[in-house]
Amino acid sequence: MFAVHEVSPLSPRFTGLWRHPDFVRLWSGATVSHFGSLIGGIALQLTAILWLDASAAQVSLLAAAQLVPGFVVGLAAGVWVDRLQRRPIMIAADLGRAAALGSIPVAAVFGVLTIEQLYAVGFVTSALSVFFDAAYQAYLPTLIARDDLLEGNSKLTASASMAEVMSFSLSGWLVQLLKGPGAVAIDALSFVGSALFLSRIRTPEPPPPPREERESAWHEALEGARVVLAHPILRTLAGVAVIHAFAGQIIGVVYLLYLTNEVGYQPGVLGIIFAIGGVTSLGGAYLAGRPGVFGGLGPALVISNILRSLGTALMPLTTSVSWLGTTYLIANQCVTDPFWAYYEIQDVSLRQTVTPERLQGRMFANVRFLEFGARLIGTAAGGILGSTIGLRETLFFAVGAMCLSTVVLALSPVARLRRMPSAED
Repeated sequence: MFAVHEVSPLSPRFTGLWRHPDFVRLWSGATVSHFGSLIGGIALQLTAILWLDASAAQVSLLAAAQLVPGFVVGLAAGVWVDRLQRRPIMIAADLGRAAALGSIPVAAVFGVLTIEQLYAVGFVTSALSVFFDAAYQAYLPTLIARDDLLEGNSKLTASASMAEVMSFSLSGWLVQLLKGPGAVAIDALSFVGSALFLSRIRTPEPPPPPREERESAWHEALEGARVVLAHPILRTLAGVAVIHAFAGQIIGVVYLLYLTNEVGYQPGVLGIIFAIGGVTSLGGAYLAGRPGVFGGLGPALVISNILRSLGTALMPLTTSVSWLGTTYLIANQCVTDPFWAYYEIQDVSLRQTVTPERLQGRMFANVRFLEFGARLIGTAAGGILGSTIGLRETLFFAVGAMCLSTVVLALSPVARLRRMPSAED
């Protein structure tokens, strides 16, 4: 009834999907783009701070400009991804992001760069990323067999982890060497590279539904929402994702303030510590094809979710710049990141497996829509809680919210799954 696939994305032999040339092209494009995006995300903020002397309020507006599009265009993106072929959407989104980001170093060279331009670029690139991500997640099940999704997502996550290690290690030096706009240019070039790899994929994509079979965009968007809310597995996974998006955004608002201003860590030291998370994430990618080590798929999701949540508690437990404090932060990276990677691989693969092909784009777009909404609320909550109850207490609050998601997961039908459903299921 079920198909079991044990895979190792770190195997040195060219087996499995490494023999699939079009998957390798997709993997290459995603790796290059992810590396550039991590550098560009840091560089965009540092361009505002170091190049334009932005205030705290302006930096907050820049962050909001990158969150709002996901909430505004998310549902529409899902509809169009399911109406059209997905690979052209991905290529167009890559080229659009490259053009938008490329305008920053050009404006800097001519001395006309403004904070308003950064807001606009942040908004445009975020909106295009929503379209790309929905198309990307929906495209993978059309490129490879459903029974290979776990292996494919494991390999993609493993490469993203390596990109994280390299980007955290290099981003500070690149900004220092090239300045903020120069580092943003690297991000723009990475999207051009991604588009080139995607353009070389030769596997034919299934044709989109005929125009005469389409219903109104609003009706199709509601259909995507219904499939997420009505399906017990998708509903549970979406609920967990929303809770983690909310809590994770609270942490994102206050953790650097806590570790630098209250504890006293230097940004360079934190960058080195955080890079460890990219290395440890490879362990999660390696274990992703082996849910049996945790007693089956459902128990594996529950265990990995509670460990990635509890691992975050090591951050507010850090109270001083000392060997103990540094040990806590390193332990945070060694516990949280691998189990985060493990959970995400299983989560995405499971959602791709149980969702009909024609609804893949809308399913992912609806979940992202909910996540972006939760992040917007989390951004406000992080600022309010951080200034009222304290930064450390706010971090503990976020950890508690994450742990609540484990209760939701443990009481759901997902916890009773033993294996990944096969394509026939």
